[in-house]
Amino acid sequence: MAPTASTSNPYLLGQFAPVADEADFENLEVVGDLPAALNGTYIRNGPNPQFAPSGRYHVFDGDGMLHAVSFENGRASYRNRYVVSRGLAAERRAERSLFGGLSEFRIPDPDIVADAGFMKNTANTHVVSHAGRIFALMEAAPPTEVTAELETVGEFDFGGALAGPMTAHPKIDPDTGEMLFFGYSPFPPFLRFHVADKSGRLTTSVDIDLPASVMMHDFAVTATRVVFFDLPALFDVAAMMAGGPAVRWQPDNGARIGVLDRSHPEAGVRWIEVEPFWAFHFLNAYDDGDAIVVEGCRAERLNVAFGDEVLDGRIAPLLHRWRISGSTGTGPTGPGSTGTVTDEPLDDRPSDFPRLNDRRAGLPARFGYVSHGDDWSDEVVEFTGITKHDLTAGTTTTHGYGKAAICGEAAFAPDPNREGEDAGWLLNFVHDRAESVSSLVVLDAETMTETARVIIPRRVPFGFHGNWVAAD
Repeated sequence: MAPTASTSNPYLLGQFAPVADEADFENLEVVGDLPAALNGTYIRNGPNPQFAPSGRYHVFDGDGMLHAVSFENGRASYRNRYVVSRGLAAERRAERSLFGGLSEFRIPDPDIVADAGFMKNTANTHVVSHAGRIFALMEAAPPTEVTAELETVGEFDFGGALAGPMTAHPKIDPDTGEMLFFGYSPFPPFLRFHVADKSGRLTTSVDIDLPASVMMHDFAVTATRVVFFDLPALFDVAAMMAGGPAVRWQPDNGARIGVLDRSHPEAGVRWIEVEPFWAFHFLNAYDDGDAIVVEGCRAERLNVAFGDEVLDGRIAPLLHRWRISGSTGTGPTGPGSTGTVTDEPLDDRPSDFPRLNDRRAGLPARFGYVSHGDDWSDEVVEFTGITKHDLTAGTTTTHGYGKAAICGEAAFAPDPNREGEDAGWLLNFVHDRAESVSSLVVLDAETMTETARVIIPRRVPFGFHGNWVAAD
């Protein structure tokens, strides 16, 4: 049974409130005209706790739930399913919550640990498709394979080759078909880098030395290099084991940006020290001669609180650009590194969830899309529309979904019948609070106008990340 609305936790109310059932709906009502070339499935992941938490609940704790809208021959259908982890299966047998979370960590009873591990693999953050498999992801555990019908297959370890967790933000090279990813841990080794080839075989795994265990949510990849961000959101293992929060912001630990040569990953990372900042998500990165350009959403500090911490004021991320120079060559740099990093803001409006046409991932891209937020605080983050950035011209176009609308991240679905980087559609779950209706809204990414709105006959809670999986 899902948590009820009687709780005072803001992450269990309003747009975050979980839904209790799994459902299938065919031949959904469509307002507007669905593009004939839009054939495939949009799948979005997000936290949806099945049982009321026994301690302090953080929005990152909830069980993964996949929401999917499939398109075929101008018709649309909807399906949602839990990602059934070993931890959730144990809780279903016990009919109650058994695990702690990021704000109040708790090791379950030994028999539960033996069956499901000391931490639940919620697989609640992202969903990606690679080499014929679909993975539900959370960054502190291995990937969980699911079917195209959203049924859980189980944890996937690349035939025993993967040691440790996998980030929720892998990058797929549009030219080679490789999937590049990393895994971090509060215990040594703190960071590992991996590459899976286009067939899904894990071909590279390299340990990377870090001076401390940090939360590293995302990274950046170009055609030739990998960029890591060692930022001062640190794991506090002692606090965790005492039932406290797992992560704390410690700017005196310093911050570094590291560059790894994709052709020689064993040679190590070249690090460049920078002033502390925080970034959850990066839009893209590309080579510009010997330099690297990275674009993403930057905040002055960690903009999510854990445990009893209260954020001081409005800490909103802004779209930003970094230029990394002098990082060529192989092998780690020492204190005398000649590498430099310059940065500049690209917008002064709060935004996050940056996306692009993934056919330009790791390559120079003209267009990027971010969810913009009108309200941003410790307890309230509300996205109301999508801003398209022309990164070449320095101009923007914004589409608002409506006065009472709350949206999430927009995923790009390319149009197979049109040329151009922005030839395609932006897919986004949108909830109208005034009408209490959830929809999957289709925007034309070129014109930023609404093409169609698929009405979902149930509320779709706010979630994190999703992807378009074309029918072919």
